[in-house]
Amino acid sequence: MGGTAHELSDSTTFWNLIRRRAELTPDRPVLIQAEADAADDRTLTFAGLRDRAERVAAGLYERGVRPGTVVAWQLPTRLETILLSAALARLGAVQTPVIPFYRDKEVGFALRESKAEFFATPGVWRGFDYPEMARRLDARGTFDAYATLPEADPSALPAPPADGTDVRWIYWTSGTTSDPKGVLHTDRSLIAGGSCLAHALHLSSSDVGSIAFPFAHIGGPDYLVMLLLYGFPAVLFEKFALPDALDGYRRHGVTTAGGSTAFYSMFLTEQRKAPEGKLIPSLRLLAGGGAPKPPEVYHAVVREMGCQLTHGYGMTEVPMITMGAPDDTPENLAATEGRPPAGMEIRITDPEGKPLPPDTDGEVRLRGEAVCKGYLNPAQTAEAFDSDGFLITGDLGHVKASGHLVLTGRSKDVIIRKGENISAKEIEDLLHRHPAVGDAAVIGLPDAERGERVCAVIEQPTGAQELTLSSITAYLRGEGLSTHKLPEQLEVVEALPRNETLRKVLKYKLRERYA
Repeated sequence: MGGTAHELSDSTTFWNLIRRRAELTPDRPVLIQAEADAADDRTLTFAGLRDRAERVAAGLYERGVRPGTVVAWQLPTRLETILLSAALARLGAVQTPVIPFYRDKEVGFALRESKAEFFATPGVWRGFDYPEMARRLDARGTFDAYATLPEADPSALPAPPADGTDVRWIYWTSGTTSDPKGVLHTDRSLIAGGSCLAHALHLSSSDVGSIAFPFAHIGGPDYLVMLLLYGFPAVLFEKFALPDALDGYRRHGVTTAGGSTAFYSMFLTEQRKAPEGKLIPSLRLLAGGGAPKPPEVYHAVVREMGCQLTHGYGMTEVPMITMGAPDDTPENLAATEGRPPAGMEIRITDPEGKPLPPDTDGEVRLRGEAVCKGYLNPAQTAEAFDSDGFLITGDLGHVKASGHLVLTGRSKDVIIRKGENISAKEIEDLLHRHPAVGDAAVIGLPDAERGERVCAVIEQPTGAQELTLSSITAYLRGEGLSTHKLPEQLEVVEALPRNETLRKVLKYKLRERYA
């Protein structure tokens, strides 16, 4: 049996990938649970993941979970969560992960739409009673996965699934609309996304990764695929909070960390408290995606933290679209989203779907193995794909002659003022350079005279000089921003509204608030 990461990425199913890695490096660690006290840290090997997941699969089978059974789970980032997910993959069940911060409205929607027959919760976690919420929602088959995962003799289990093209995962979109959509994935689409991410980052078996975001996010299986392909471990953080988590990064020698732009900014804040030394001595790479990255953040990380930063482009529907490579040029790493892997087609089109030439802004459309199979709602699927099978993302950008993708915003982020198109991202990137700006979101608001007016919503760092509309417009003029793009409204907030996964700014909430 072949042992290279590229050969393993040919695995047809998630379980086959787990099994093959366990046979190659059975005694190497794969998961390290970082606890507040180092003495409480727990480690699971690749063979341990395979063997315990099979026993849990047998326990679930005794409870009535079968191939195709829909099982919802709402669990934090812990060993037990990944064991349960692996056990469901062994059974060939359909699993629907739910972000642990969601409450009755979102959870009830997910349970109803997916028709889940079982629901795994963490009991009472961080002061919230999940079983009680399950009772309110009348959730079927609820069990506390953290009290005791069910285990049994795996000898009675049916054969593991052989086909990786059946829908076995239902993920939920979040952050851009008030109601989530159920996104349908297969083992192969998730393996394709994770393998592309791993190859782009140039990781090796000597690395030590980290998962500080909710494993229920689409990035969870992405990251697990990386570990299985390259045979290195990841440190799990049930709660990402700095500076508390720093000890876990340091004592386990984490070499690659990240999550999204908000994570980079949090690391930078801690680095600036003690600029004379390296925040995490072993760290060589910050990597992530899921939200726009201002170029200044890239330069600040490299300059102040002494490590590389690679950022990519992904979404619930397509977990890995493009990724910056650590050996790319600083210009491309700062100002682009990287290049797509082999097998990912990016088509830039006009609003009618006509392909546009390189370096021409248009709508981003995608086709490839990592693209989801659609949505639970067939009407949403029909609306999301064009006649050539490309997913219509709603993102705007262009592809450079070098193949690098540059995102310029979303279709909803194009502000049309007096008939002129204005890119919100262009203004946001300039605002991020201002020393009194911690984060910024630019939105278009209805205006009877102009059609839309430009509104800048700014979050300031502690102790920063108070900003005014006149000072912001003067700064933007000095940075060369055209007069017709200048904000006409400024709102300074204590904190921008964000989702609880990758801390993406919820612009729809800002539009609702200030419209």
